[in-house]
Amino acid sequence: MNRTVAIVGRPNVGKSRLFNRLARKRISIVHDQPGVTRDVISAEIAEGGYTLLDTGGLGLKGGETTRELIGASEEQVGFAIDTAALIVFVTDGLEGLTELDTRIAQRLRKSKKDVLLVVNKADFNDDKIELADAYRLGLGEPVRVSAEHGRGEEELRLEILKRIGPGPAEEVAVEGKGKTASDPLCVCFIGRPNVGKSSLSNRLLESDRLIVSDVPGTTRDAIELPFQFKGRNGKFYPFTLIDTAGIKAATKLASPVEYFSRLRSLDAIKQTDVVFLVLDAVDGVTMQDKAIAGEAIKEKKPIVIVVNKWDLVRKAFAAKKQPEFAESSGISDFKTEREYRLKYERAVFERLFFTPGAPLVFASAMSGYEVDRMLNAAVQLNRTLDTKLPTAKLNKAILYLTERTPPPAIAGKRFRVYYATQTGTRPFRIKLFCNREEKLTEQYRRYLEAGLVEEFHLNGCPIYFDLVGKQVRDIAERLEAAARKERASGMRPKKWREQEAKDSSDATVED
Repeated sequence: MNRTVAIVGRPNVGKSRLFNRLARKRISIVHDQPGVTRDVISAEIAEGGYTLLDTGGLGLKGGETTRELIGASEEQVGFAIDTAALIVFVTDGLEGLTELDTRIAQRLRKSKKDVLLVVNKADFNDDKIELADAYRLGLGEPVRVSAEHGRGEEELRLEILKRIGPGPAEEVAVEGKGKTASDPLCVCFIGRPNVGKSSLSNRLLESDRLIVSDVPGTTRDAIELPFQFKGRNGKFYPFTLIDTAGIKAATKLASPVEYFSRLRSLDAIKQTDVVFLVLDAVDGVTMQDKAIAGEAIKEKKPIVIVVNKWDLVRKAFAAKKQPEFAESSGISDFKTEREYRLKYERAVFERLFFTPGAPLVFASAMSGYEVDRMLNAAVQLNRTLDTKLPTAKLNKAILYLTERTPPPAIAGKRFRVYYATQTGTRPFRIKLFCNREEKLTEQYRRYLEAGLVEEFHLNGCPIYFDLVGKQVRDIAERLEAAARKERASGMRPKKWREQEAKDSSDATVED
């Protein structure tokens, strides 16, 4: 049963604000600038069991955005209209109907779809809202709402459910249940603007579901899309793909829209299971790439590094030429593509040294070269995240690492690990009982992490150490020993015993 609801309308009537209110969270970017929403944004509405779509404004003017993007945005709206079981047509109650509203209404009537007319910005004074024009659109009784203040929200929710019917019975969530093989694996592409994130998404989806343009900053919102992937073993794996806006440096944000785009992308990293860090084969690893990778590491997410546009390298070698950008990428002394690839890989990990063992995929969104390897790497990473590290082997590995390369001496003393045990997965957490936690330097922490990643084949998975210093352990151990001794002897605290003896003595004197 189709349970998809699409919000459409001309630019700047409040579609994205209404979408966020119905979704009960900030997903679409809300701004007074027309044309901020370009792709189709989706959200699952739990209360009614339906999918809600937010679309770009129909009828953008050429002066507000490029002609290419206007056409692409309207194609996406067409996709939403064709997909939806119910269309929520939003108009501006304060501004009144325009000629563009009339043309959109004609298009919707021709679609033969169920259309729910919504008059937005009915904030307070009903006398300012003119409904006569709305009735002339021939779309039935309009619903008055204020997406900004919440007026009419419940009426709109009830009307949507009335139109699409009751949803399927909700499944009861099992507390403490972890991720299973049937749960979709959530992945997202992150990277600088214009490195090919949306092109890679389209290649994975085998469609032009997302807008792709050479204009940097085309993608504004983080978009969630479900799909299935057939692995090398012939099994189908469910995925959820989040295509994000390019992450600019905070100092280079030129507008509020770019600021909120950056926030949406960083929020997407928190929601995902595996992150695809997309690099440009021409540019190599830039300072901004390092900063973006750092954001994923900060959120404890496993990373697959994707070097996009590798088709340019392959074409150069096929023509028996060296890539024109080799020198700018810091690569020299190579004869074959294989040698170039190995040197390129070495250069990548020299700059992204804080991502030990991360899978590296050389791909091309344009030709489809090695695109499947990205998803295979994500599936493997997802399995690795549940690995249990045997305590004996873990301690043996740490002992070997510390003996092979001893920690640096700080104030005449070295960091020392007495015992280690794994305390969690997704991400990996290891508790280290040590002499003094402040003696562990950042450089030596990275050394231990890289060593354990290599030893246990945890490629691409970050490891986090919880340190328990000797002083804290000594206090805890003394308190626990005292408590055990008291429980064993049946004794009560000394001050209680002294008070009881005094009370007993006083009672004897009175008798």
